[in-house]
Amino acid sequence: MSKIRKNRKNKYTIEELEKMKDTQQVIDMYIELIDENLNMIGIIGNDIKATIPRNEASSIVGDDGMVEERHILNKKNKVIPVCIKEIIKNDDGSFELIMSKRMLEIKVRKWMYMHLKPGMKLRGVVVSTTEYAAFVDVGGGVTGILKLQDMSDSLLQNASDMFKVSQRIEVVVKKYDRDTGRIELSYKELLGSFEDNIKKYHEGDIVDGIVRNRIKSGVFVELQPNLVGLAEHVNGIEYGQKVLVSIKRIIPEKKKIKLIIIG
Repeated sequence: MSKIRKNRKNKYTIEELEKMKDTQQVIDMYIELIDENLNMIGIIGNDIKATIPRNEASSIVGDDGMVEERHILNKKNKVIPVCIKEIIKNDDGSFELIMSKRMLEIKVRKWMYMHLKPGMKLRGVVVSTTEYAAFVDVGGGVTGILKLQDMSDSLLQNASDMFKVSQRIEVVVKKYDRDTGRIELSYKELLGSFEDNIKKYHEGDIVDGIVRNRIKSGVFVELQPNLVGLAEHVNGIEYGQKVLVSIKRIIPEKKKIKLIIIG
């Protein structure tokens, strides 16, 4: 599903556009404005006028059967991938394009239905975060869920502690349910194993960390994403606070690190 490249002058011929339409190939559109009816208006290339009607803005609709405003208003002044739905030829020889993001999303879903499987790496964009998960657009408006426990071995309280909306990340498919279309994602596999991450640390090192959780036996401190150690309780520290720690002991066979909070 590679994008069609523009020619050197950043223009398309009518023959090229007809071919793109017939094959549902993907093209970039710059959104200049959104009208009162929530139609997105912009350009393809340098000067080809293009419109995405509201009903073509997404394959996801609300209870009223209409594409919700939130899928439209955040697209202004952005470049988005779309497919050509219709080419309108004017009497003066010019032409306008009716574009569709809905067609692209359906195309992506069909591709995923055929090819998606656990262990596959995908690139995506974080579209929202909650206390328990981040939701990642992995292409064409298809969203997967990335739960806290699959982000890192650190005990996070909110997905926003690790990710920000609009952040581009790489993820791994953990589960894919073809019946429901639900995609569960994982991130921590890409952060390296305990054995890999501990290599640069040594007993006696003094390093920065972030407080992630408290239990009866101590305080979990994140040294880096997916690498956490346990320190003894210290009064006055809170979740998310940056601290200075000394590495007291590394126990590779148990994948444990003992720390002392010193500042």
